[in-house]
Amino acid sequence: MISDTVSVPADHVTLDGDLAVPASARAVVLLPHGVDTVRHNPRSRSIAAQLHTAGFATLLVDLLSEREDEGDTGARRFDAGMLPRRIVAAVDWVKIQPSTRKLPVVLFGAGTQANAVLEAAADLPDRVLTVVLCGARPDPEADAIERVRIPVLFIAGGQEPALLRVTQEAARRLEPPHAVRVVAGATHLFEEPGALDEAVALAGDWCDEQLRSVTRP
Repeated sequence: MISDTVSVPADHVTLDGDLAVPASARAVVLLPHGVDTVRHNPRSRSIAAQLHTAGFATLLVDLLSEREDEGDTGARRFDAGMLPRRIVAAVDWVKIQPSTRKLPVVLFGAGTQANAVLEAAADLPDRVLTVVLCGARPDPEADAIERVRIPVLFIAGGQEPALLRVTQEAARRLEPPHAVRVVAGATHLFEEPGALDEAVALAGDWCDEQLRSVTRP
């Protein structure tokens, strides 16, 4: 497996990332991390490891530069378009790397990254295979939802009915194929035994389904 720490240019800064490409990878899953998470957190590492086992490459990327993360340019954290732009830049970067340029791209968002991921997906209808939002907090009123033209999977924990209702409301506004999958007994962080494994398995199955759909005659 190819595994490297990488630098992704975006918005006149350099974003840190970790790229891992198993042999015979079927797609590359981009996992962006914004103002409230970093790519080195154990949950993201666990998700990436399970995706590798399932045959997917991953790019874990911090959407804030090191200086921004330290707060030196804190005002930019409130630039609503910044995170989606940087996700788009990360997709552009993936598409020119020798190890990933021929692979379909999946956007994988969690928590508060949901809206930025949907915004980026709306701007990339021909460059992204599908979106997976896992334990995310989508805004049902966001304009991006109506602009998305690629399939979207929502994975929600069954122990948080209010968040599940918001997720279902957002899903109903989507025009392209979509689904809501529920991990019974789980909260949005999927910290319960076996919950995160189940969520990632659901994501992998969905991605395989979308891959099959684009290869059918």
